Amino acid sequence: MNKELAKKRIKKLVKEIEDLRHRYHVLDDPGVIDEVYDSLTRELKSLWAQFPEFTSLASSIDRVGGKPLDKFVKVKHKVRMLSLNDAFSEEELYDWEKRIKKLLPPPPKGREAGGEGLDYFCEVKFDGLAVSLVYKNGEFVQGATRGDGFVGEDITQNLKTIESIPLSLARRGVRSEVNSFPEYLEIRGEALISKKTLISLNKKNAKEDKPRFANTRNVAAGSLRQLDPKLVAERKLDFVAYDMVGDSAEFLLTHSAKHQYLKKLGFLVDRNDALCKNLDEVITFIKKFEKVRPNFPYGTDGIVVSVDDLKTQEILGVVGKAPRFMVAFKYPAERVTTIVKEVKINVGRTGVLTPLAIFEPTLVAGSTVSKATLHNMDQIERLDLRIGDTVVIEKAGDVIPKVVEVLIKLRTGKEKKFKMPERCPACGGKIDKKESGGKRSDLKNSKRSDLKEPELSVAYFCINPKCSAKNERYLEHFVSIFGIYELGPKILRRFKDEGLITDAADIFTLTKEDIAPLERFGEKSAENIVKEIENKKKILLSKFLWALGILHVGEETARDLAEHFGTLEKVMNSHKSDLWLEEIDSIENIGPAVLKSLYNFFSADYNLNFIKKLQKNGVVIEKMDKKKAGKFTGLTFVLTGTLSSLSREMAKEKIIALGGKVSGSVSKNTSYLVAGIDPGSKLTTAKKLGVKVLDEKEFVKMM
Repeated sequence: MNKELAKKRIKKLVKEIEDLRHRYHVLDDPGVIDEVYDSLTRELKSLWAQFPEFTSLASSIDRVGGKPLDKFVKVKHKVRMLSLNDAFSEEELYDWEKRIKKLLPPPPKGREAGGEGLDYFCEVKFDGLAVSLVYKNGEFVQGATRGDGFVGEDITQNLKTIESIPLSLARRGVRSEVNSFPEYLEIRGEALISKKTLISLNKKNAKEDKPRFANTRNVAAGSLRQLDPKLVAERKLDFVAYDMVGDSAEFLLTHSAKHQYLKKLGFLVDRNDALCKNLDEVITFIKKFEKVRPNFPYGTDGIVVSVDDLKTQEILGVVGKAPRFMVAFKYPAERVTTIVKEVKINVGRTGVLTPLAIFEPTLVAGSTVSKATLHNMDQIERLDLRIGDTVVIEKAGDVIPKVVEVLIKLRTGKEKKFKMPERCPACGGKIDKKESGGKRSDLKNSKRSDLKEPELSVAYFCINPKCSAKNERYLEHFVSIFGIYELGPKILRRFKDEGLITDAADIFTLTKEDIAPLERFGEKSAENIVKEIENKKKILLSKFLWALGILHVGEETARDLAEHFGTLEKVMNSHKSDLWLEEIDSIENIGPAVLKSLYNFFSADYNLNFIKKLQKNGVVIEKMDKKKAGKFTGLTFVLTGTLSSLSREMAKEKIIALGGKVSGSVSKNTSYLVAGIDPGSKLTTAKKLGVKVLDEKEFVKMM
């Protein structure tokens, strides 16, 4: 066969094999028997060998290409990958509906108030690994893990081994109904493995005397963490798409329409999905699927319920890490019995001592667990739990194991009561209880002296500021909030053991000369670490307060405080004012527990010296204006492309701090489009709608 004929034959084989793979993996319609498919594949491989210059024509068939990676590269998501809030009962679903209806504008006349008429879209919540796929002009160019929502890991080569992920959207004849493809298209979904495949893998491992895999989720996540794509291909993973974000979804009106569009693009989507007219229909769907769940081909831990209308979704928005318009209904957790062998103490970043029940590895809801939280001594006493007891273990939300019951009738008399240690098990320091706070109504009537003698919490704390365990946890928390992704737990521990750092402030003094001589480090890795640290010295006040690890001050509370006070100095000095209690009381969502934590934290010289040290080492805490008085109040911004002087997340934070709103899509209601490098289709849409476009310099000048 000459080159011209070979080229034509390869093109035809590529097209036919792609279509057959699509029919088999996505449509569940093989089309031909396996022997025919295998024969076509063998012919194609034979032609590759004879005419290697044409292998590029068949790149989408060769899903195990590329040599093993040395490590995974970090990838910043254009749009944050969110988590979901859970509901564990019908009552919690109705409570969720009540909450979201209160946030919606009044309905048209003739309808009942409170946002009646909501449609809901239901889909199976697959138990796999959340990933993002980026397509440019119909070609798959990058895939990444969810990571922390902002930054994931590049696993493109591994995802290319998954048959149900199309590598080229435009080549499939079965997709001819899709006339065009956005310049930038991002697909989100779940990488997973079937129960059938898990059984096959475990049979193979048993023959080779290898450990068995615990569940489908662990296999999927572990497989995609392999550095060699060939090993990933052997696991035979699948991909189920559930969403599109950013530029790709601007012309769609509902979440159910997204699913239909995903089908047209050739992606596998949940075939059990359903559009429900009210919450009663949602509950009927949940009960119906519960009956088939045991025989479902994939692992699943519940049903995702979404408000179907995308405009309504935009109104409801996001709070914290989760969207208001979406909730995950979790089926009742599986329960098993086991025997408590011992109770160990875990020391957290705030110094809290959490007792953990240790038992023989036990299979619960598809995964093996060997420990469960007991929360605190009060919980141990309520359960009347003793070492040696037979207990009932439950995985709350099919994720976190906990002890829910003690089977007292099975006691032998040899069981022993547990006592909280008198000293921290990690450092030997003193332990004590801290304040629990009180009722919000107590604030106005409180006196400054009341804060010095607070009510005690149920939890015990290590009060040693130099405790190694809590400092390790704190370091991990600190660098994650600052976004210093090069410094993982192992590296931080190594730097501390080597004497390079004693606390988080020392991180900002590290040099290439400090790091490069260490074993398994080098000039390049040292440069990368130092460069990232240098780039992360600027931080918004809200994130800085969160990073400090103040008791009861999480992400949202830190933002509320930052927006109210504006600067770190005002936060630190606020408790010195005679009107402090009244001022704190005026801040929404701030209660007595936070009040007392702030007072205690900023009254301690140790903490004040730590902040001074951070500032001395180059950390710059950027102020935040009060939200109500912001210059962006009433304005809606859309961000697109890459910004050079600040990250997309920082730009978003600044807009919010100035009273503005950030949307993921361009509409007539958009006030400004901020266009960075490689802006994508949002720029085209903005020009069509007459939306004012700002470049980065103009945007920065506006702030």
